[in-house]
Amino acid sequence: MAVPKRRVSKTQGLKRRTHYKIQLKRPVKDSDGTWKMPHNVNPTTGEYKN
Repeated sequence: MAVPKRRVSKTQGLKRRTHYKIQLKRPVKDSDGTWKMPHNVNPTTGEYKN
């Protein structure tokens, strides 16, 4: 069983966790020129894809 040789400081642990961030989805321009969120139904036309 793996046992750490020495204690990891709070700062070091927090530095390691800074890379796990939530990426916000950005709106994309649809074929009719309106903006919508990706993987969602277009609010103006009611179409999902094409």
